[in-house]
Amino acid sequence: MLHSVDEKLGGLKSSSLTEDFIWRNWGGGERWRKSEWDAGVEQVVLKGFCGSARNVRLRAGSSPQYLGGAIGADALVSQTVAHYKTELSQALQQLSEKARAATDFIHTLKAMPDDVQGRCREVEGVMVAQIDALVEALQQRRGDLINWVRRQRDAKVHALREQVTDYTHTLQSTTATIHFCIEALKESDPASFMEAQEVLEERVGGVGRDWQQSMVQEPRVPPTFNLTLDDKTLLAAVQQLTFIQHKPPGTPSMIPEECSAENNSVTIAWTPHPTSLIKGYTLQIDDGSNGPFRARVRAFNNTGTSAFCEPLCLQTAQVAWFTLESNHPDISLGENGCTIACDSYEQRVALGSVGLSKGTHYWEFKIERYDGNADISFGLARGDVCREVILGKCGGSWSMYIDSERSWLMHRGEHFSRASGGVRAGDTVGVLLCFTDRTAKFYVGGELQGTISLASVSGVLHPAISLNRSVVLTARSGLHPPKQYLAAPSDTLA
Repeated sequence: MLHSVDEKLGGLKSSSLTEDFIWRNWGGGERWRKSEWDAGVEQVVLKGFCGSARNVRLRAGSSPQYLGGAIGADALVSQTVAHYKTELSQALQQLSEKARAATDFIHTLKAMPDDVQGRCREVEGVMVAQIDALVEALQQRRGDLINWVRRQRDAKVHALREQVTDYTHTLQSTTATIHFCIEALKESDPASFMEAQEVLEERVGGVGRDWQQSMVQEPRVPPTFNLTLDDKTLLAAVQQLTFIQHKPPGTPSMIPEECSAENNSVTIAWTPHPTSLIKGYTLQIDDGSNGPFRARVRAFNNTGTSAFCEPLCLQTAQVAWFTLESNHPDISLGENGCTIACDSYEQRVALGSVGLSKGTHYWEFKIERYDGNADISFGLARGDVCREVILGKCGGSWSMYIDSERSWLMHRGEHFSRASGGVRAGDTVGVLLCFTDRTAKFYVGGELQGTISLASVSGVLHPAISLNRSVVLTARSGLHPPKQYLAAPSDTLA
């Protein structure tokens, strides 16, 4: 079988060897089997290689440098031996390092039994101290319960003694009355008896009434104690007293089917590691810079924290949508909260169902009915805004109110930035809220009507509307802002 030089000589290459080596004999010592002397083939004996002789058959006619007599063979052997010695040295070095590491590990293992003994004594000491503390707490509780029972005993004894004193006094008074009446009955003078008869009857009647009311022949407090120590819970806890593993909790797992993202509300649900003792959780949420929301959670206890779970990605809608909400009895909502009307001549406020705090948002109101006289107020408001005054009247609302001829901007009851041009039935009023520029812009029929600054405003704002009975509006949300609205410059008015 033919083998290449790279395979049999460990990568040793020579420009003078153009054909493969054929190994004829792997015997020991100087013995080697004479091979056929083929035409054009010379034989060279390589000796001194691991105590063996190798027969190598080389093809004649190659470069004259490949055979330099004994010198060429010795050089080839030296290179081969050096190569294998290098490989063997590297292998021995690796084995030596492994042996050294194994020796160190064995020494560590030999020392571990003593370490186990010490740690066991440490655990026993802590356990004994904890149980002693429990016993002490139980003894303290026993003392408290005994003192409470004794206070109840003293109260019962005091009540019974008071009852004895009261009954004894009543009995003595009754006995004295009886003796006095007996002596009166012994009176032989009818006139004297008749003189005292009315007093005696009144006194006897009074004693009888007092006796009936106060001399109830039963103790005021029962002598028994209807008390039983409730020890079942404590006994069950003692039976369940055991060790817990002193290690950080395992990683919790997200429950994707229970997680959701809608408008500006994100719901995250997860389940704890089934075998871990957990004190609390750390939740991280990243809004992804206008991309998907990413959330992850980890658990912690007194020992440490777990690793974070795999991040959960939640994609929210590119635009926010809302419906109108109001619990005021004068407000009527229809078409699933998109159409609004009012039954009062006074202004009433309704808010959007979603609060906004970042991004750019656009929504519109179509005027379905309008008699041309009342003011309609479009804008933004806090969640706790007053619902019975026109929008913009209080500090928690910003608005543009408009009639059939002109419009004003309003905040905190202050009117500013009057603009000509009004609305009529069929018109559309758009509101562009941009938290980046901190502005709210109002459009009527596609034309900018006014801009109000929100530079000092922070927190959550709701789309808002105020109207009276002369108006019916339909809200359209979830709209992308028109490109011309975003590109058009405008003066911002405070």
